[in-house]
Amino acid sequence: MAAIIASGRIDSALTWLPEEPAFQFLADPFGWRGADGTLHIFAEHYDYRHRHGTIMRLSLDEHLSVVERRLCLSEPWHLSYPQIFAGEGATWMLPEAHRSGALTLYRDHGGLADWRPELRITLDCVPVDATILHHQDRWWLFYSPATSKQTKISQLHIAWAERLEGPWIVHPRNPVRVDVTSSRPGGSPQILSGHVVLPVQDCSSTYGGAIRPLWIDRLDEANFSAKAGGAMPVPLSAGAYRDGMHSLTACGEISLVDVKRIDRSARGLALEIRRALGGYG
Repeated sequence: MAAIIASGRIDSALTWLPEEPAFQFLADPFGWRGADGTLHIFAEHYDYRHRHGTIMRLSLDEHLSVVERRLCLSEPWHLSYPQIFAGEGATWMLPEAHRSGALTLYRDHGGLADWRPELRITLDCVPVDATILHHQDRWWLFYSPATSKQTKISQLHIAWAERLEGPWIVHPRNPVRVDVTSSRPGGSPQILSGHVVLPVQDCSSTYGGAIRPLWIDRLDEANFSAKAGGAMPVPLSAGAYRDGMHSLTACGEISLVDVKRIDRSARGLALEIRRALGGYG
């Protein structure tokens, strides 16, 4: 991922997961290596017929082919953006769940399959796409407020804590950034050349239209300054999925990206009509 950020584009060969069935998609992929070295991808699974996101786990072999797929987290509310990380003696998942009205941290209780809510993180707002980083002996959270459609795509907030259980202290300058082209988090933070680099979404033309690297020059309890890099072009091998690049994450030497296609077909219109009439439950 460091090479991608440095060059501002994805030049290496890509392995694409199989396309989902009609009216479904996978998004927000985060990777994790199991104890046996297996690469697992955690991603949002969304079905347009029900408008409800769950978290799916896909296990890949050494050829990056999917060998197992299973639902690993479902709630009554929509879930997405399942960041996986280790810390304080455990493996954690921090999914986006703003429709629950809270930010909940889940702990793995075995085999990356038994995720249970462990901690509720209280901030200055209900967050979207909260992204965590352990840096300089503390935990940092980057997030956008779910207050309105505009704040979701144009504001960046920060909070920090000594321990995951808190207390979480919100940054006194929140929102530390207001820019529709480079505020909403969109992937795994990296430490490059002494800087925190946060992938952020450029939503100026469409939600998740592109990914930019946000180079953070100063990050402490009282100050924040950052400069956004250029928008990364969608990889040529994305084929018809050229309407946006939504996230960029890393798992060791593996980088993960998702791209999108906006479908305005007659089938999509028929789905909207059927759902409006009460179809699909």
